[in-house]
Amino acid sequence: MNRETITLSLGADSYDIVLESGCLQQAGDLLNLNRKVLVVTDSGVPESYADTVDAASLAAEVVRIPQGEASKNFDHFRMLLSRMLAFGMGRGDCVVAVGGGVVGDMSGFAAACYMRGIDFYNIPTTVLSQVDSSIGGKTAIDLDGIKNVVGAFYQPCRVLIDPITLSTLSRRQIANGLAEAVKMALCFDPEAFVRFESLDFEAELALLASGQPSPALIRIISDALHTKRDVVEKDEKEQGLRRVLNFGHTLGHGIESVNVRNGMLHGECVALGMLPMCSDSVRKRLLPVLEKLGLPTACSSDPDQVMQAVVHDKKQFAGKIRSILVDTVGTFTEQELSPEELRQRYTKYFSS
Repeated sequence: MNRETITLSLGADSYDIVLESGCLQQAGDLLNLNRKVLVVTDSGVPESYADTVDAASLAAEVVRIPQGEASKNFDHFRMLLSRMLAFGMGRGDCVVAVGGGVVGDMSGFAAACYMRGIDFYNIPTTVLSQVDSSIGGKTAIDLDGIKNVVGAFYQPCRVLIDPITLSTLSRRQIANGLAEAVKMALCFDPEAFVRFESLDFEAELALLASGQPSPALIRIISDALHTKRDVVEKDEKEQGLRRVLNFGHTLGHGIESVNVRNGMLHGECVALGMLPMCSDSVRKRLLPVLEKLGLPTACSSDPDQVMQAVVHDKKQFAGKIRSILVDTVGTFTEQELSPEELRQRYTKYFSS
């Protein structure tokens, strides 16, 4: 495909998002790697991806952490900082994340903290990170079972999105990421949601497995990036509009916290979290899309345990939880709901 460059305009913190099949191979030209580079990846990412960045750098140290959300903790965060210090990195050096959201979140937070902030680049290699977590500057680690409760807003210098890197992902991981793109379409882009309704997911999977991402899949990624770009430009620090991107996450994070040991994925929990928070008419259109993607539509998690995790989440203010509701595709409302009101929504939908 032709290269698409999406600029996120945030004054001094502005940066470009480069969307192009094959752009990983051009990392040496697209990123400033003529310095010491800490390349952070995980055990689930093909080694050749990080090796490509390593080979393009003046001097690089590659760190591979174990795959999975359980790695996004203080121990691995401290390890990254120690490796940076031992490598003799200074304020003019940089961190490059090559992987999914766990790698990007933790690497960005380490870059934000080391010497009060050094350059950070993100090369997301999962659908979830390409459509959502790699842009916008949210960096974090988990604490005591609560997701992303310790972190900082810290924007990358540039993001490279290469759809070819998705070709090694399982069907489940691809659907996991697409849940976030569905979320953004439901809230902001009715035409993008129609494209999901007409998507031939099986055909997309076959093309992607052959190493040829289709224009339809690339358009889905682009749609999501444009939506998130527009939201972040208006509300970088999540003081208002950006909270809309939490649609599905309030209950979804609770479900995820309860099911972390059961192996449920983030996007799967977001998919579940959206269902009680939309109108019957929206749900009627949403369910076939989730089912086509193979995302879950039923949840048996104990309501008390889910709500215990929800009330620890960062979106609670004065006993109320700011919640996003979708009554019509492409629109949203924000309401302050009590934990009991959220619990009733959860039990009303999933008990039926």
